[in-house]
Amino acid sequence: MAKTSVDLDEQRLAELGYKQELNRSWSGFSNFAISFSIISILAGCFTTFAVGWNNGGPAAIAWGWPIASLFILVIGLCMSELVSAYPTSGGIYWWASKLGGVKAGYYTGWLNLIGLLAIDASVAYGCATFFDLTLDTYSKSWAAHYSLTRVFLIFLVVLFLVALVNIFSSHLLAVLNNVSVWWHVIGATAIVLVLVFAPSHHASVSSVFTDTVNNTGFFGGRSTGLAFLFGVIPLSVILTQYTITGYDASAHLSEETHSAANSAAKGIWRSIFYSGIGGWILLLAFLFAVQDEAGVTKGGGGVGLIFGQALSVNWASLILIIATIGQFFCTVACMTSTTRMLFAFSRDGAVPGSRYWSKLNTNRVPVYGVILSAVVAVIITLPALVKVDINGAPVPVAFFAVVSIGVVGLYVAFAIPIWLRWKAGDDFKPGGWTLGRKYKWMCLVAVAEIAITSIIALLPTSSLGAPWYKGFGWSSLKYVNYTPILVGGALLLLWIFWHLSAKRWFTGPRMTIGTPPGAPAVSEFGVEDPELTRDALTKKPAPEPL
Repeated sequence: MAKTSVDLDEQRLAELGYKQELNRSWSGFSNFAISFSIISILAGCFTTFAVGWNNGGPAAIAWGWPIASLFILVIGLCMSELVSAYPTSGGIYWWASKLGGVKAGYYTGWLNLIGLLAIDASVAYGCATFFDLTLDTYSKSWAAHYSLTRVFLIFLVVLFLVALVNIFSSHLLAVLNNVSVWWHVIGATAIVLVLVFAPSHHASVSSVFTDTVNNTGFFGGRSTGLAFLFGVIPLSVILTQYTITGYDASAHLSEETHSAANSAAKGIWRSIFYSGIGGWILLLAFLFAVQDEAGVTKGGGGVGLIFGQALSVNWASLILIIATIGQFFCTVACMTSTTRMLFAFSRDGAVPGSRYWSKLNTNRVPVYGVILSAVVAVIITLPALVKVDINGAPVPVAFFAVVSIGVVGLYVAFAIPIWLRWKAGDDFKPGGWTLGRKYKWMCLVAVAEIAITSIIALLPTSSLGAPWYKGFGWSSLKYVNYTPILVGGALLLLWIFWHLSAKRWFTGPRMTIGTPPGAPAVSEFGVEDPELTRDALTKKPAPEPL
């Protein structure tokens, strides 16, 4: 049965124009596991909790998470239908190319890659931050004060270890992701139980679901009124939007998964569904454990403040250890997803130096792509070394900017093929997993949600970094959310590069199976490509859905 499954997977991949190059050793559970690990409620719920707290407080988190999760699930269901039809490592980029042509694929691929690289950086930096916080909580002799430089050095070590794990073996990665699922489930359960039974008392239901906070400086710090409702609370959505992302990994690993057309589809929506439920329970446990709401607000809204109030040193350290290890698993999975997307995009010649990033080692792992991903993560996180004091404490503003870059890059990349699928209507040929007629409203809802949250991610997170606020000047630049600068600059460069060069030679997905030697090589989209060579194979009819 396993051999038959592999044969059908390879046949379907051949029908899409590719020969089997990556090692197809992942089960359906492993495919689900990598998306679940990248979403990682032990990462996003911990590292970006302050975003939710400072931009709305307990009420924004308690109500905002389940509402945003439902919209994200709609996005995931739309993507599940697409991956079932086109189970390739290129994933989002391939879908956009197939449905919208070469240009759509070009921009989608680059946005997806930028988002994935930013997610690598943010999760690794979050892991380093919580490792430092764990040691500081357990042993006050670890450091006299919080140091951005020290955290950055730990960040470099985390990236180095994650790169080694990714280079070592594809099979090892699958095993680690399987372990990661149970670590997240058991670890999150343990954290909730500790926060339920260890604190001397808990916050009231009323305070959790109705208390609000405005720690941004906008609107004079007011936490009521229409200005607060529409100008501050929307910023809290980044907590959910950042945490529940990266589930496109199930698509990027589809060429390494058995029964990919169904397994990858289920991997996407199930990882979102279970993370949404688990994340809400975890966040509510945080909120009910708050002992001094004003103290958390004054300290910047981090979860470490809540644990310090509610728990003994040993219990707080245990929670931080569980979260830090979960974040390491998450970083490993993120880099795996990034390098597979980079491999597929480079396989089609879209990235400068493509022949290196698409090259596999003896373990059939894109080793140079792993190294590139780690180096880029370091470069875009360098601004985190700049000391920024907010409320008297050093804050890595650059970390929150990298978070926003990941959100914008990934979700806009998701929106393009979803929109194109809606436009295709009945011309779209679904795979074994389909939305049926529900795509008509679900695709529109998904695109609208992405448009709104992407605009939110570009906004300043503090009045200190808002150009329209009185007193803004050169000294304010360190407070600025540089997401619009980096994303806008990247899009401008891509536009220039497309018109000056890429449109003349970029052909979209390059088939590795096709016409006999000497015959004109044509890409999936009818563009002649002299670099391609193809095998004289006769395609078989598409298999019935499994």
